[in-house]
Amino acid sequence: MLSCHESTRLLSQAKERSLTLGERAALRVHLAICVGCRNFSRQVDILRRVSRAYAQGAGATDRSEDVKDPI
Repeated sequence: MLSCHESTRLLSQAKERSLTLGERAALRVHLAICVGCRNFSRQVDILRRVSRAYAQGAGATDRSEDVKDPI
């Protein structure tokens, strides 16, 4: 069975490459019993979506109204 360290490594690599059948199976077994790694998986997905949205300009806003003049 995978350790949490190995599981999080595979979760990250899965975003960049296709995992082998053995890697996917081992990861599914680990995620079925490990709530911490399931949370990590969700967080990675959220960060990826937010990063893509920001890169596409959805995160670009004019913040000048938020800046207070110190004088």
